Amino acid sequence: MGAPGRLGAVTLLELVTHSNLTPKKFAAYFEDFAYEFSVPVLPAEVFLAEARGDCDDYAILADYIFRRHQQETRLIHVRMVGRVAHAVCYVTGSKAYLDYNSRKLFINVDKCGNRLRDIATRVAETFKANWTSVSEFTYTYEEDKKHFGLTVVKTDPPANDPDINPHAAAAARK
Repeated sequence: MGAPGRLGAVTLLELVTHSNLTPKKFAAYFEDFAYEFSVPVLPAEVFLAEARGDCDDYAILADYIFRRHQQETRLIHVRMVGRVAHAVCYVTGSKAYLDYNSRKLFINVDKCGNRLRDIATRVAETFKANWTSVSEFTYTYEEDKKHFGLTVVKTDPPANDPDINPHAAAAARK
């Protein structure tokens, strides 16, 4: 499944030790994975072995892998009108986000600005939806818990966004 010439799912070790892994190469491994919603985040090995999961599983795995490749990443949680929230992994150096829903069309949706508003707008466009808020979050497999940080609300003035205005970020933490 996934990358050309493969007969099985990629392993965690292969992803961690892959030389010159790019977001596009990463996405190629998941082209044939099935979508299956699960409330808990699947352990990486389970997601890979079963070749199925949801946006959280994919984004969190991408974050885990690219950090091991010394690349800066951001986990992003986008809430949209009339839909459940959606998670993506933004790879800062590539100015690209990895989206489980768009993994087969990665070349069409990869580039995006690094502000939370930019990412939320681009993600919502792929759903033909309107976003309401977007947050950064962190996650570790060991702790198995999401920690939400900066949040941008669409109706708030962009000048107050905490990802560009440190005073707004400090006020949001109080």
